[in-house]
Amino acid sequence: MHLQAFSPFPSSAGNVVFFVRHHLYKWKSHIRIGMDGKFVGGQFSPKKLRGGRRCFSRSIGGASISCSNSMGKDLYVPSNEKIINARLIYAVAPAMGHNQESHPESNFRVPAIVNALEKMELTPKIRGSEIIELHNIKPASVDDIVSVHARAYVSGLEKAMDQASQEGIIFIDGSGPTYATSTTFHESLVAAGAGITLVDSVVAASKICLDPPVGFALIRPPGHHAIPKGPMGFCVFGNVAIAARYAQRVHGLKRVFIIDFDVHHGNGTNDAFYDDPDIFFLSTHQDGSYPGTGKVDEVGHGDGEGTTLNLPLPGGSGDIAMTTVFDEVIVPCAQRFKPDIILVSAGYDGHVLDPLASLQFTTGTYYTLASNIKQLAKDLCGGRCVFFLEGGYNLDSLSCSVADSFRAFLGERSLASEFDNPAILYDEPSTKVKQVIQRVKHIHSL
Repeated sequence: MHLQAFSPFPSSAGNVVFFVRHHLYKWKSHIRIGMDGKFVGGQFSPKKLRGGRRCFSRSIGGASISCSNSMGKDLYVPSNEKIINARLIYAVAPAMGHNQESHPESNFRVPAIVNALEKMELTPKIRGSEIIELHNIKPASVDDIVSVHARAYVSGLEKAMDQASQEGIIFIDGSGPTYATSTTFHESLVAAGAGITLVDSVVAASKICLDPPVGFALIRPPGHHAIPKGPMGFCVFGNVAIAARYAQRVHGLKRVFIIDFDVHHGNGTNDAFYDDPDIFFLSTHQDGSYPGTGKVDEVGHGDGEGTTLNLPLPGGSGDIAMTTVFDEVIVPCAQRFKPDIILVSAGYDGHVLDPLASLQFTTGTYYTLASNIKQLAKDLCGGRCVFFLEGGYNLDSLSCSVADSFRAFLGERSLASEFDNPAILYDEPSTKVKQVIQRVKHIHSL
């Protein structure tokens, strides 16, 4: 996810470029804070940090469930009966206050998905206990966030909210434009909290049924670009990285396998676990796209060498390329790693209709990915799997692709053919795709 030409509605290339230049100028005119949390030309007014996350346990069907929240209150945990019957658990955190006019990462994104789910009858209202939506999501605690991010950044961002209230919007200095409004800090905590709560629910379900539901966090701001010391590329806190540390710390799930299929490299997640042998980070992304990281020779460091795999796909890669990558790279890596849980940075900006890149994924590609990852989790780690929304900026392709992912989790047939238009696709660069796959397989001894 990064700032390129974009409008949420169809537009000519010339108009899109104008939008980007115009709003870049506007963003740069706003007050800034540095990645260490200090204002560039401004002052903080101190504010008390939120307390740590409290924990509680309850027993459901003989299974002990640990859940927690920053206010010491019980979270909503689905009942034994609901968990057994459910095939999908999701949470919605749309961050409606975190928004900048004409910005690609807008507050239209999650509501567009929710509207599509309602229209396509993929909600609990229609499906009953087959689908569960978690409500009353409690924010992650500061302690949860600093398991991945520098405390100076987290506390600095919280303090900056007073200034954002006065200015309306602030621009956070860093690599790639990331804005903040007066609600950004709290809504980013809620986004991370939704992921954590889904981990709790999916782990609880896995203890009492053989085929637990998949979790899906329909959240923003997204997270996979946020580096340990600050924000980056539309991302504030690393939601999937925070959930990975939480799964290890609270649930004892030592080995975490992270799949990132966003069109842009998840450099923040990459950096957070680069020397960690217990978290395997695997990213597929478009070669040469923002932020320019994620080369095939970036494989981890020290004890973590070999547990980072980056596969940059050439522009034009599509369904055939991704199917081959899954079968020849993702599956053997996961089988060898033997994870306790699979977390997914689900970016839908690789879609052929998305304005921020030039891959040729289709709604059908995402259906297949969702179905295959669900099966992989069932085969390797008791079905424990949680998806986290990352990119996706064409509202139609984003919402339809997420809806088809839901169908995959439910075991229903894809309706991608009703949305996808094969006539706009062109031949994939099969020779280049084969070359990069072979190189990755050689480097990682697959």
